[in-house]
Amino acid sequence: MKARVDPDLCTGCGSCEDICPEVFKVTDDIAANILGEAQDIPEHYENACREAADSCPVEAIIIE
Repeated sequence: MKARVDPDLCTGCGSCEDICPEVFKVTDDIAANILGEAQDIPEHYENACREAADSCPVEAIIIE
């Protein structure tokens, strides 16, 4: 599974970082996948990553 953040949609609310700080970090009011968007999310973070995506108020997190 991969996760990326659409910077055009992200409002930097921080809910993703609160839920899954191992994958998401908000800097300069934009969230990013700190593991790298080309990298697979480690299996033990997948559920939290999905929860972060589901919690994003502007649906800026794309799970592939």
